[in-house]
Amino acid sequence: MSHFNDFNNAQVAKLPRHLKQFIVAQNYEKYTPIDQAVWRYVMRQNYSYLKNVAYYPYIKGLQRAGLSIEYIPDLQTMNDNLGKIGWGAVTVDGFIPPAAFMEYQAYRVLVIAADIRQINHIEYTPAPDIIHESAGHAPIIADTNYNNYLSYFGSIGAKAMFSAKDFELYEAIRKLSILKEAADADETEIAKAEKELRFISENMGEPSEMALLGRLHWWTVEYGLIGTLEDPKIYGAGLLSSIGESATCMQPDVKKLWYNIDTLNYTYDITKTQPQLFVTETFQNLIDVLEQFADTMAFRRGGTESIMKAIACKNTSTAVYSSGLQVTGIFTDIGISASDEVTFIKTTGPSALALNGKQLTGHGKNYHKDGFSSPVGRLKGAVKPLEDYSEQEVEALRHSANGAKLVFESGIAVEGLIIDVLRENGKVLLIKFTNCTVTESNKNVLFKPEWGDYDMAVGEKIVSVFNGAADKDAFEEITLISNEKTHKITYDNKTLQLHKLYQRVREIRESGENLSELTEIFKELKANHRQDWLCALEVLEIVYHKKMHHQLEREVQVYLEIKASKEPDHTKLISDGLHVIKNPVSQQL
Repeated sequence: MSHFNDFNNAQVAKLPRHLKQFIVAQNYEKYTPIDQAVWRYVMRQNYSYLKNVAYYPYIKGLQRAGLSIEYIPDLQTMNDNLGKIGWGAVTVDGFIPPAAFMEYQAYRVLVIAADIRQINHIEYTPAPDIIHESAGHAPIIADTNYNNYLSYFGSIGAKAMFSAKDFELYEAIRKLSILKEAADADETEIAKAEKELRFISENMGEPSEMALLGRLHWWTVEYGLIGTLEDPKIYGAGLLSSIGESATCMQPDVKKLWYNIDTLNYTYDITKTQPQLFVTETFQNLIDVLEQFADTMAFRRGGTESIMKAIACKNTSTAVYSSGLQVTGIFTDIGISASDEVTFIKTTGPSALALNGKQLTGHGKNYHKDGFSSPVGRLKGAVKPLEDYSEQEVEALRHSANGAKLVFESGIAVEGLIIDVLRENGKVLLIKFTNCTVTESNKNVLFKPEWGDYDMAVGEKIVSVFNGAADKDAFEEITLISNEKTHKITYDNKTLQLHKLYQRVREIRESGENLSELTEIFKELKANHRQDWLCALEVLEIVYHKKMHHQLEREVQVYLEIKASKEPDHTKLISDGLHVIKNPVSQQL
C-alpha cells in the first residue's frame, strides 16, 4: 500500500492503516459498455420513479455527490464533490467486516464496492455493488442531519461487541454474494452456500451488540422511510438502489411502523423483500434511538456482563480500567465477587496496554505475547482506590526490603518488590513488581516469581469494554481480510462483439450522428445476440425521440414486446424501459 491514493480528499487521507488495507483500485477501464448501460438503465428508472417518493431532491443529491445518470461514477470526481461536504469515498472488494464498515462511516468515508451488478441481476443483487453504494448512499450524504447520524452510527458501531457467530455469518454472506454474482456460477455450489447461510443464521443464539446494531442500520440506513405512516418518503439506500423494491415497498401490504427502540426486535433477511418498514418523523429521532441503545452497550456500561461479552466474542477486544488504563487482547477468564463485581481479568495470547488509544511504550503485543492478567478492585481496608494514591502513599506500600504485600478486598494477594510505578494524569496506571507471587484467597497461584516481572494493572472498576484494539495501528489488526475474493470475468468473443454494439449505440446517442447505422446494429442483435434486451431498448430510445426512422422504430418495438411476453425474466425490465422512453425524465442534471 505504499502508493496510497487519497484523491486529495481530507477524509480519505485521515484513514488509519488498518482501514486502508481494504481499499482496492477502482480500475475504471474494466467497466464494459454493458456495465455502463446497466448503470444508465437503473439510474433512469430510479429517477423516473424516485422523483415522487424519495425524501430528498434525488437529482440535486446526485449532483452534489459527483454522480450522473449517464456514466458509472469515477472515484476522483466523487471525492472532489464529497470533499466539499466533509466526506470522502473509497472502493473495496465486496463485503468488508461490519466493524471496519462502521469505522469508515465514523471517519466520514463512504465505502463503495468497485464492481457493478451483472445485467441478469439488474433489479436487485445481494452483493454490494457500485449502484447500491453510490446511487443509494451518496445522494443523501449532503443532508447534514443525515450525515451526522451516519458518522455517529459509525463511531458507536465500531465499538460494538460481536460474537464469534457474527463472524461466521459475515463469511457465509460474503461467500454467497460472490457466488451469485460470478459469471461461471455453479448452481449446486450456490445451493450449498445458501444452505450453510440458512443454518448459521437459524442458530445464532442470543444476538450480540453488533447484531442488534445491524438491525438498526438495516431498518434506517438501508430500508428507512421518513415522514408520516400515511405518506412516507424513502431515504434508505437499499430501497433507493433497488428498482424492484422501491416501487413495491409503498404498497399497503408492506406494513409501516413507527421507528423506535422496539425496532431492535425485528430481524431481517437480506435475500427477501421486507415484510414491514419503519418510518421516522425526523433524522434527529434516529440519533435519539441510537443513543438509547448505546447506553446499554458494553463500552458505556463496563462491569462483569461486559467482560463476559468479550469472552464470548473470542476476538480481540479492549477493557478499560477506571484509572484509564486500556487492556487489549482476547479475554478468556474473569474473577467475580459475591456481589457480582469484577475481581480479576485475564487475556490469552498477544496483548497490549494503552492509554487514550495510544499504546504504552514497552507494552506492545511482543512484550505481552503470552497474555495479561491483573486484579481489579480496592485494597482491603483502603479509604480510596489505589489509582488515586499519592506518590507518598505508594511509597508507603513498599514497606521493607522484603517488598510489599497488597491484599485486595477480593482476597487476591500480590507480594513482591515494587520496581516501577507508571502514573499519568494524576492516576496510578501500573505497578511493576519483581520476585512476585499472586495468589487467590483459596491459595490458588496466579503468578510465580520465575515467570519474570509482574505488571499489575491498577483500577477499582472496569468502566468500558469495546470491540477491537485500543491502538489498532500499533496492534496491527491486519488479520481479517477474507480469502474469498470476488471472481474476475473473462469475456468470450461473442460478448466482446456485443460490447462493441453497446459502445456504438452510446456514441450515436451522444453525438446525434450516424443514425442510419442503427438498422445494421439491430440486425446484428437479432441475428447473434437473442438473449440481449437492453441494447435493443437503447436503439428504440434513439429512434423514438428522433422521430425519423419510423420503420426501424416499429420493428424494434414489436421485437421487444414479443420478447417481454415470452421471457418472464425480462417482462418487467422491458416494460419499465419502454415506460421511461415514452415518459422521458428530464436529463438536465
